[in-house]
Amino acid sequence: MTSDPGQRAAPPTANLLAGLPATPQADEMIDLLAQAPQARIERIVSTGQASPPGFWYDQPWDEWVVLLSGSAGLQIAGEPEPRRLAPGDHLFIPAHLRHRVAWTSPDAPSVWLAVHLQPADHAVSD
Repeated sequence: MTSDPGQRAAPPTANLLAGLPATPQADEMIDLLAQAPQARIERIVSTGQASPPGFWYDQPWDEWVVLLSGSAGLQIAGEPEPRRLAPGDHLFIPAHLRHRVAWTSPDAPSVWLAVHLQPADHAVSD
């Protein structure tokens, strides 16, 4: 088999559920998986963490997030109760929609996949 010297090698296969901590950690683990000018993809592993009291995220970018394992409570500003998330639950959080992590399970890692996107109103034209 001939290889093209200009062709890059394929990156290794990885597993989003590999390398999870066996015990609760002091801080969340955030791994940058991919990045481009208009997008960033992260794996976030929570082991009982929550947003600090009174703290709300107010991000200048859109975010799509899915919970892959564990459980979590996500509070959206204006909603009376946190949304209880289970594996497979996902949602789109538009830029500047205030939100916070109310809680994550301390019993098993909560693994999130977060896709951060430049808002549509800031898209680069062709």
